[in-house]
Amino acid sequence: MRVAGCLAFALVLAPLLHAADTQLAVAAKKDIVYSTVGTEKLRLDLAAPTSGGPYPAVLLLHGGAWKVGNRSDLSRSSPGTPSVIEQVAARGYVAVSASYRLAPKHKFPAQIEDARTAVRFLRANAKKFNIDPERIAAGGFSAGGHLALLLGVAGKTDFLTSEYPDQSSQVQCVVSYFGPTDLSLYAASSGIEDAYMVPFLGKACKSEPGIYKRASPLDYVNKGDAPTLMIHGTADVVVPIIHSERMLKKLRDSGVKAELITVKGAGHGWTGPEATKTLQDTLRFLDEQLKGKK
Repeated sequence: MRVAGCLAFALVLAPLLHAADTQLAVAAKKDIVYSTVGTEKLRLDLAAPTSGGPYPAVLLLHGGAWKVGNRSDLSRSSPGTPSVIEQVAARGYVAVSASYRLAPKHKFPAQIEDARTAVRFLRANAKKFNIDPERIAAGGFSAGGHLALLLGVAGKTDFLTSEYPDQSSQVQCVVSYFGPTDLSLYAASSGIEDAYMVPFLGKACKSEPGIYKRASPLDYVNKGDAPTLMIHGTADVVVPIIHSERMLKKLRDSGVKAELITVKGAGHGWTGPEATKTLQDTLRFLDEQLKGKK
């Protein structure tokens, strides 16, 4: 959940995706309001191929310990280097980076409510954005990975909001880069709990363990959940790899298709050849799950 590491890792994806073999012409749209909560407007940035379709959609959620970070981390381009969402779109997807309400002003479950509303918004506007509403994935980094995992396992009646009630919040697959899965594990580290969990959840685990359980993707796993790919560094001390290992076991024990790709010796994010490989693994998984490619 360390902010700098997550942002650096997200930004390194763009030049790696630029080397992908299949590139479609794409166009980006930014600052699209997908929800208004009180006086706060929640926005998303979207990139899509300019012809063909409809295309599968990939909703991407930024990291930042649920406290900081921005959708622009994944939608910001620079001269000669398209943004992450533009380059994912060039592979034949409608790629979306969405904002969500941040702690400590907004406690859980505001963040997952926003993520589910974003999925429903995409379905409600599928024709407008050239999306196949039956093929939507969620992905994220660290805190965003946690939210993506929750999207994959939450039931129909979990984290309900009133917007787009006729649309489903379900996603067809999930990619989590080092996302936390069992938040109660942080009770053993008061420093991390005080810095990250209490602003997010409002309480320490020892005083209110129920909220930690309610916020943990591990506790929602059931047969029929979305196929899931997790990618994790073996030396991550912020979100130890045991989070993904436990999630992998529970998903597989429940009959859910799940993979865990480990990056040996890597911490909370990585660059170089390892980033190239894990990006290709991600694209391969998305192609398999959303396009039927083997």
